[in-house]
Amino acid sequence: MMQEPVNVGELVLHHTSDQYAFGLEGIFDDRFVLHWHKWPDIHIAGLTFNLTPTRQMLFMLLGAVLVFITMRMTVRGLARQKAHEQAPKGFAAAMEGLVLFVRNDIAIANIGHDGPKFAPLVLTLFFFVLYMNLLGLMPWGAAATANLAVTAALAIVVFLVVEISGMRKLGLKGYLGTIFIHIDGLGKVGGILASIFLAPIELVGKFTKGFALAIRLFGTMVAGHFVILSLFGIIFLFGHLSGWNYLIGATTASLVLAIMALELFVAFLQAYVFALLTATFIGMMQVEH
Repeated sequence: MMQEPVNVGELVLHHTSDQYAFGLEGIFDDRFVLHWHKWPDIHIAGLTFNLTPTRQMLFMLLGAVLVFITMRMTVRGLARQKAHEQAPKGFAAAMEGLVLFVRNDIAIANIGHDGPKFAPLVLTLFFFVLYMNLLGLMPWGAAATANLAVTAALAIVVFLVVEISGMRKLGLKGYLGTIFIHIDGLGKVGGILASIFLAPIELVGKFTKGFALAIRLFGTMVAGHFVILSLFGIIFLFGHLSGWNYLIGATTASLVLAIMALELFVAFLQAYVFALLTATFIGMMQVEH
């Protein structure tokens, strides 16, 4: 009996797209999968909104809860060890080292004197992005960072923090100086003309920083899932070949295992890069004239 061909493209898109469902899909005839219907749209001032929770939204909320639990456990562990006058150890010690690394080597190192003030934001973004990335690697999990709406929302938050904090630090005149830049050696008239011509580029540059944050994280996470699912598709495409199916299965499984290990590294790397770029953009605005 011939096996029906599997549409690998449809398989990949099905598992990477957002859905109104959650559970152990594909086993026990989907008896452990919860489905729900899309809620009615909300229309406000000509705009259409829909607040129906999706699978990626649920995993995003789970990531936020895990961040809170992790920090809570760390604080309580360090408090107990401090009360007994013991050196930090175990989970609390590991988390303390990671927190200090993000605070000192990312936030303060790139922002400068005002680094401690922005360290909580940078730490929150780092752990939030990290947990969302890791949840996407779990069986039947979903990476919220593989949704452009999520990464765009994070980028908008960073953009607002960068611009508002820069305006408060530099004042209105100093902030306008980041758009209408002054170039030495062109004279008064030449400097004014150059400033006017370069202003649109500087203004667009403010938005492209946030755009780069959103696209980099989104593209990396989606690409990793596409590669893994496409490799699994090789089994469905060529697994029916008699005498080769075991070799194809073993080779594909080895490749997927290697890519999964790389994806685990990428999950940490992308959280680090997002936090690093956030701190860098804030620091650039704090000292720009």
